[in-house]
Amino acid sequence: MEEIASFDTTFWTTIAGIVVLLLFSGFFSGSETALTAASRGKLRSMADRGSDGAATALDLKEDNERLIGGILLGNNLVNILATSLATAIFTHAFGDSGVALATLVMTLLVLIFAEVLPKTYSINDPETSAARLAPLIRPIIVVLSPVVAVIRVIVRGVLRLFGMEVDPDSMLSVREEIVGALQIGHSEGVVEKEDRDRLLGALDLGERTLDEIMLHRSQIEMINAADAPEAIVNQVLASAHTRLPVFRDEPENIVGVVHAKDVLRETNRLLREHETLEKGLAAFRVLTIAKQPYFVPETTTLDDQMREFLRRHTHFALVVDEYGALEGLITLEDILEEIVGEITDEFDTAASQAIRPTDNGDYIIDGAMTIRDLNRATDWTLPDDEANTVAGLVIHEAQTIPERGQVFSFHGFRFEVLTREQNRLTKLKIRPL
Repeated sequence: MEEIASFDTTFWTTIAGIVVLLLFSGFFSGSETALTAASRGKLRSMADRGSDGAATALDLKEDNERLIGGILLGNNLVNILATSLATAIFTHAFGDSGVALATLVMTLLVLIFAEVLPKTYSINDPETSAARLAPLIRPIIVVLSPVVAVIRVIVRGVLRLFGMEVDPDSMLSVREEIVGALQIGHSEGVVEKEDRDRLLGALDLGERTLDEIMLHRSQIEMINAADAPEAIVNQVLASAHTRLPVFRDEPENIVGVVHAKDVLRETNRLLREHETLEKGLAAFRVLTIAKQPYFVPETTTLDDQMREFLRRHTHFALVVDEYGALEGLITLEDILEEIVGEITDEFDTAASQAIRPTDNGDYIIDGAMTIRDLNRATDWTLPDDEANTVAGLVIHEAQTIPERGQVFSFHGFRFEVLTREQNRLTKLKIRPL
C-alpha cells in the first residue's frame, strides 16, 4: 500500500510539473512571437505615452540575437524536461511502448498549448503582448545571457567556417520596413497609390542625386546678354518660366539669373523716367537686374539640396559636373514633384505632358522623362540602374542611337521611336507586351 501511495504521489507531482513546464513553454513561445513581430515604431509610441512595458520591450529588441537566444534556450530547456518527465511516467506505466506513447502525447500537447495557442494570441496584437510579457521575460534573459553568449560565439564560429559573417545591425532596416509596409498596404487596398507614391518619394530624397531629375542643359531656355533690350523683354514676357539664366558669348558662360518680376519693375521704372517707349527700352540693361547665379554639383542629393534651397531662400540652381561644365538646372519645384507628383499650372498644356495614354493601350512618352517618373505613373518596374531617362534606357539596350520608326522589345515592353532630333529621342511609344 505504501508503494502504491508513493507511486500516486510521484505520478501527480510529475503531472503537475509537466503542466507547469508547458505553461513556461507557452510563455516563451508567446514572448518570442510578440517581441519579434512587434513594431519598433508602435512600441516607441507606447513608451512615449508612459508604457514601461513597451520601453522594456524596446530595450530587449536592441539586441535581437541575445533576446532570441535566451528565449530559445529557455523554451528548449522546459520542452526537453517536460518530455523527459512524460517519458518516465509512460515507461513506468506501459513499459517500452511508453516511449512512443509519450512522444505522441507530448507532441500534441506542446504543439497545441505551448506553440500554436500562445503564438496565435500574441500575433493578434504583438505590441500589447510584448509590453505585457517584456517585464517578465527580461530577468530570464539576463540570467541566461552568459550561456547565450557562449552559444553565440559557437554559432558565429561555425558560420565563419562557411564564410558567413553575422552583422546584428543589418537585421533591421527602418527604411526597408516602411517601404515594405507601404507596398503591402497598397497591394491590399489599404494605402492609396497617391499616398504610397508621396511617402516613397519623400523616403527616396536622400538616395537620389540632382543629375537624375535636373532639366538637361539642351532644354534650358536662356537669355543672351548681347540681344537687344526689346528682344530680351519680349522673351521674358513670352516665356513660361519666371527665372531665366543669362549668358554672355556662349551658353556655357552663365553670368546671372533674371526674374520676370525684376524685368517688369525695371521696365516700368525706365518708362517712367524717359519720354518715349523707345528711349525707355533702349536704356534697359539686363545684367543690372540679374542676380548672382547659384551653382551646385550634380552629385548633391535631393534631400541636401532641398535643405540648401530653404536655407538660402532661393528656388533655382544651375547644376555643374566635376569639371565645372554646365549640366542642367534644378528648382525647388522639381524636388517637390518627386514627392507630390507633377505640378502643373496654366502655362502647361496637354501637349507638353511627358506621358499621354492612347485609346489602344499605348503610351506616348517624352524621351526626356525619367524612368522613375514613368514607373510611378504607370506602376511599371522598368530598371533605372543604367539610365535615368526613357530615351537613355532605349539607347542603352539598343547599343546605338535608333532611327525614327525603329521598334525594340525588352524588359517586357515594346518601344517604338516616334521622333528623333539630331541624337536625341524626343518621343517614344511604349506598350506592355
